[in-house]
Amino acid sequence: MSISFRHATTGLMVSALALGSTAAFASSHREAPGITKQPKVDATDFYMFRSYETGREGYVTFIANYQPLQGPYGGPNYFTMDADAIYEIHIDNDGDAVEDITFKFDFKNQLGGEGGAGVALDIGDEKVAIPLKAAGDGSSTLFVNENEKYALAMITGDRRSGKAALVKRTSGETEFVKPLDNIGTKTIPDYDAYANDFIYDVTIPNCDMPGRVFAGQRAEAFAVNLGEIFDSVNFVPLEGGITQSRDNDDLVGKFNVTSLALEVPIACVTGSGNGVIGAWTTASLPQAEIEDPSPTYEKTSKYGGAWVQQSRLSAPLVNEVVIGLPDKDLFNAAEPTQDSALAVYVTNPTLPALLDILFRDALGATSNIAPSNLPRNDLVTAFLTGFPGLNQQATVTASEMMRLNTAIPPTPQGAQSNFGVVGEDLAGFPNGRRPGDDVVDIALRVAMGALCHPVPLGAELGVEGAVEDTPSDMINLGLCDPEDAPVGDQPFTDGAPISATDVMAVFPYLNSPLPGAGG
Repeated sequence: MSISFRHATTGLMVSALALGSTAAFASSHREAPGITKQPKVDATDFYMFRSYETGREGYVTFIANYQPLQGPYGGPNYFTMDADAIYEIHIDNDGDAVEDITFKFDFKNQLGGEGGAGVALDIGDEKVAIPLKAAGDGSSTLFVNENEKYALAMITGDRRSGKAALVKRTSGETEFVKPLDNIGTKTIPDYDAYANDFIYDVTIPNCDMPGRVFAGQRAEAFAVNLGEIFDSVNFVPLEGGITQSRDNDDLVGKFNVTSLALEVPIACVTGSGNGVIGAWTTASLPQAEIEDPSPTYEKTSKYGGAWVQQSRLSAPLVNEVVIGLPDKDLFNAAEPTQDSALAVYVTNPTLPALLDILFRDALGATSNIAPSNLPRNDLVTAFLTGFPGLNQQATVTASEMMRLNTAIPPTPQGAQSNFGVVGEDLAGFPNGRRPGDDVVDIALRVAMGALCHPVPLGAELGVEGAVEDTPSDMINLGLCDPEDAPVGDQPFTDGAPISATDVMAVFPYLNSPLPGAGG
């Protein structure tokens, strides 16, 4: 069977691929005008999947990435989290698009050295603070000049008024530490071993089994031909028009991100629903900020008032290439229950029309290549409701969340398809999202109408008489007709591949960050 588009249960194929079609190209890196002013709270990617580390199949892993485009050499301050902000992962387990569980990360940054005054050296008869985050000479001694610590709370019910309880280390402490960013191999010679000491086993309230948490810098895992895409898609986005190559990737192998990774037993997040959970991430700051004319390390501004949401992310790419420029900041501030107000961007998407403008001639077409089945109700269903059989919750409320069917077992790393569900791997995107899922190619193809054409899913969907790898396996999902999508059967791609073997097979899954020097 070719890698075109595969799935598994009629409603489920519709859901998964249509959901992907609401997004295309890059993930949420500087995607809205307002968030460019607040890079520390800019959410970049969100991963949610059944853990595929050996022996951890009974867990769900959540990875919320923040602070895009971190140059490994970005010293001397590197990329601390915002101690004035809160970072949250929200889980809806009953389908009403309202959080039932929230995991809240709250960071606190402190100077190192004696008395918390900063690492200092004796210069003549004066003790003078050094200007660097850390000093190390490759020996076992590492002088850390700024410590990042955080508390993790689990909130049941409303994120602001619900019942909060601290997540604790299994040894009883309530404080966690974030490792230094990867300054370089002289300062931290073995970063893997160093960072692994900051993976904590944790006791989660009302949960019989322990989980794990890690907060720290990781290597970017989102593969995308970023510069060329935003340069009016400066390549022909088809197999043959562009060659698959790491050279086309502008992020992987070049930048780092900051990851908040949490592994939780499945039974602790599914509640009384049908086992399908919806989730999204946010970051919030206090409503009022007054710049301090006499700033100190502890305070450069004074904050007060209610928490105001600055960024929001679930399915990749939505705010980048689906939501129109006038409403991008509004989307970042909205909650899932408010998403119907922006539904026109899904029912009448502009991305296919832009691709028609750019590539009608290049593809040899004489008329519009964008799908004509408007309004795009197939995208509405997947974008806002999910589909029966894959990721639809027992109660259906129109909302933009990433949905994961926790009953579908994880696929081992070596057997994963980077096309996820469309590659007959039901444990992948858009049934949740794993680091090795090539969401760009999936999204491009579906956006251009792949679901209007017959797909090799009969056997997967249990269609009577369908046999794998035979003509009987090809079925039409009934969402639209082939004539509605004149190029929907074409292999669209950005030429920047990614696969599960490009990242680790163990928690926290994303690779160690690129070093600032010496790598």
